[in-house]
Amino acid sequence: MAHAEIAAANEAAKDIRPALKDSPQRWRLVALLVVAMLFCYAQRNALNVAATSMSEDLGFNPAKMGVLFSAFFWVYAFMQVPSGWLVDRFGVRRAYAFGFAFWSLISIMTGLTNGLVTLILLRVLVGTGQAVAFPASARATANWFQDRERGMVTGLYLAGVRFGGALISIFGGWFLTRYDWRWFFVVVGAVSLIWLAPWLSFLKRWEEKPAEPASTAAPQRSASFLASLALLKNRSVLGIFLGFFAYDYVWFVFQNWLPSYLEKELKFTRIEMGILNAMPLMAMSVIILISGALSDWLIRRGFEEKRVRKIFIAVGMLICCLIVPAGFVEDRMTAVWLLTISLSGLGIASPNTWTLTQAVSSKKIVGTVSGIQNFGGNLGGILAPMLTGFIVHLTGSFALALALCGVILAAGIIAYWFLVEKNVELPCDATPRHPATGRRETA
Repeated sequence: MAHAEIAAANEAAKDIRPALKDSPQRWRLVALLVVAMLFCYAQRNALNVAATSMSEDLGFNPAKMGVLFSAFFWVYAFMQVPSGWLVDRFGVRRAYAFGFAFWSLISIMTGLTNGLVTLILLRVLVGTGQAVAFPASARATANWFQDRERGMVTGLYLAGVRFGGALISIFGGWFLTRYDWRWFFVVVGAVSLIWLAPWLSFLKRWEEKPAEPASTAAPQRSASFLASLALLKNRSVLGIFLGFFAYDYVWFVFQNWLPSYLEKELKFTRIEMGILNAMPLMAMSVIILISGALSDWLIRRGFEEKRVRKIFIAVGMLICCLIVPAGFVEDRMTAVWLLTISLSGLGIASPNTWTLTQAVSSKKIVGTVSGIQNFGGNLGGILAPMLTGFIVHLTGSFALALALCGVILAAGIIAYWFLVEKNVELPCDATPRHPATGRRETA
C-alpha cells in the first residue's frame, strides 16, 4: 500500500480518544506515569549505588553481590504474566497503587537489616511488588492515549526510568559519603510514598468512565489466566519475549554493574562514580524521548507502524554493541564514552520495544502481552547480574562479561526482525483489524 493510501486509511480510522494537545488531563496522567517510574527505578537502583558501601561494611565479594543483585528478579520475572493479567482484570489504578505501596515499604525495611539471607528475601519482595509497573503503564497508555501518540507517551515514562537511575546515582554519591547506607534505603523508600495520594485520586475518575463511547467500543471479555499463558505459542509473542530478553540482559548489566565497574575497575572516586554513572543514563533519557517522538512522526506520515518500530529496535540494539569494545580499551574516559553511546543505542530501541507490543496486541490483552514481554526481559535480569558477577570474580575483569552482551544483542535483533510479524489475538477473539492501522474494526 502506498504511503498516501496508508495515511488516508489512518485518517479514516481516526482515533476517537482526545489528543494530548487537546487534553490537559492526559498530560497530568503522563506526569503521574513518569514520576511513578522515576520512584520505581530510584528504589530499584538504590542497591546498585550503595553496593560498594554495603560490600565493604558487610564483607560481601562480587559473587555474593551478584546473587544479591539477581535476587530482585527471581520472583519479579515470573510475576510479570500474573501482574499483567491482574491489571487487565482489576484495573490500572488499584493494581499499580497496591504494588507501589508494597515495594516502597519493603525498600524501607532494607535499611533495617544486615544479613545476606534477609537482604536477599527483601530484594525478592521488592521485585514482587515492582512486577506491576510495566504492565500497568502499558495498559494505561493503550486505554487513554491515541495510537499515534503511544511512542511519545511510552518514551516519556521510560525516560522516567532513566532519570530515576540517574538521580539516585547522583543523590547516592553525595548521601553515602556523609551517612550510612541503611539510612539511604529508609529515605528513598519513604519519600516515594508521596506519589500514592495523587495517583489514587486522579485515576478514580478515569476508571469510572469508559475510555471509548459505548456505541463504538467492542464488547470486552476478560481472558482467563491459562489462555493468557498460551499466548507464548504465538510467533510474534515469542519474538517479543526473546528479543526483550536480549534487550533487558544488557540493560541489567548496565543497571547493576556500571557503578561497580566505574569505581573498582576504572578507579573513579565515589563522587566521580555518581556523576559518570548518571551521564549515560541522562543521555539515554534524552534519546528515548527523541526516538519515541520521531517514530510517532514517521507513523503519522504514513509509514507502516510495525516496520518503523522494528527498524528503530534493530538500529538501537546494533549501536548498543559498542559495549563490547568498552571492556577492552585502556583509556578510562574512552570506555565511559563508548558506554554512553552504547546506552544511547538502547535508548533508541527502548520506547519502540513497548510500542511494538501495543501495536501488535489486542487492547484487552495489552497488559498480559506486556507482562510476557517483561517476563522474558527479566529472565535476563535474573541471569545478567549473577553471571556478570561470577565472570568478574573468576577473571578479575569485566571484558568477557561485556563481550557476551554483544552476542546476546545480535540474537535479540534476529528475534525481533524475523519473528514479530502478525497481530496478537486471543484464540476466541476473531474480530478483524484494520489492514493499515492495526486497530480493531467494529460494525
